[in-house]
Amino acid sequence: MVVQNSADARDMRVGVQLEPFLHQVGGHLSVMKYDEHTVCKPLISREQSFYESLPLAMKQFTPQYKGTVTVHLWKDSTGHLSLVANPLKENREPFKVSTESAAVAIWQTLQQTTGSSGSARALAQWPHAQLARSPKESPAKALLRSKPQPNTPDSLLVEDTNRNQVEKKSFNPWGLQCHQAHLTRLCSEYPENKRHRFLLLENVVSQYTHPCVLDLKMGTRQHGDDASEEKKARHMQKCAQSTSACLGVRICGMQVYQTDKKHFLCKDKYYGRKLSVEGFRQALCQFLHNGTHLRRELLEPILRQLRALLSVIRSQSSYRFYSSSLLIIYDGQEAPERAPSSPHPQEAPQVAHGSSPGGLTKVDVRMIDFAHTTYKGSWNNHTTYDGPDPGYIFGLENLIRILQGIQEGE
Repeated sequence: MVVQNSADARDMRVGVQLEPFLHQVGGHLSVMKYDEHTVCKPLISREQSFYESLPLAMKQFTPQYKGTVTVHLWKDSTGHLSLVANPLKENREPFKVSTESAAVAIWQTLQQTTGSSGSARALAQWPHAQLARSPKESPAKALLRSKPQPNTPDSLLVEDTNRNQVEKKSFNPWGLQCHQAHLTRLCSEYPENKRHRFLLLENVVSQYTHPCVLDLKMGTRQHGDDASEEKKARHMQKCAQSTSACLGVRICGMQVYQTDKKHFLCKDKYYGRKLSVEGFRQALCQFLHNGTHLRRELLEPILRQLRALLSVIRSQSSYRFYSSSLLIIYDGQEAPERAPSSPHPQEAPQVAHGSSPGGLTKVDVRMIDFAHTTYKGSWNNHTTYDGPDPGYIFGLENLIRILQGIQEGE
């Protein structure tokens, strides 16, 4: 429901304002930030069923499932559209916009400068939000006085009182594009009083200062069992014309923090579809390169987790993870130098996701997007498969082989 900012709608103004998730690098459904440790996305019954019946062995490789929430549209007095979720009972409090939220400020600025109908075009011309501000000025205020600059550096410039640049931050445009498309769809396809259900999931990048994220579309087949003939043909063509066919994996998006320029280098799914096998290998190297050097210390912990995931997938009979993605995540903020007595990362014991005792490198490997996953006993499934997913295994094996080659200097 679009709720106007008026006295007769005060009873509706209780909730959590959902923010565009600025670290979404791939996918077409909008992922929203619910709180620091939780994101949410439109509920698809098959995906919910998957999370609710998730095999124990797979839990360490998927985001924690936190339930569902009801969401509605809300419009403030200036015409800004946003999505509002009914809060958890223990967190219920009057809804108010946070002026410190960079994500909200970016979105509101786009609506101010272009109007909601032109936001998609503005995003295409404005690959990253850019502005200069003083340390005392909030990101929101700086964004509200900024204008889209199509041919300027891809960063948020922060200046001290002497106008010296002291920090840069940047924002991946993909999540904002998905957010715009989602709001447009909600406004045009559903009645005003429509309530929408969203999944609540763990924010797997919340522990990272500068989260570097690689989104890999896994498997040799991307269409679900319920796909129409037209959709099936379209997805088969995408696979045949990309590394999905020959490697079982293709890049769906990425962001990697560049320490020399202090901003994120971002690539989208269209970049990933055009890559050759050698281009795919070079893109993996680029994902591990911070602008000054290759982060070789990341390779062993990433490979360790990929091998562990491969073992788990091989044990999951009847599962087919069609159109799912695999995220590889690490922090662009490098860990402090280890003391001489500290173990080498390759010799250190494996720790839980996102943790880094003793300054060891943090990495995460997580499976996401299960709207087309099928397995024996799954919701409304019409086809049952035997054995583990051969396409997913093929993709994981090739990914491991290529990363091993990079590690060995090939």
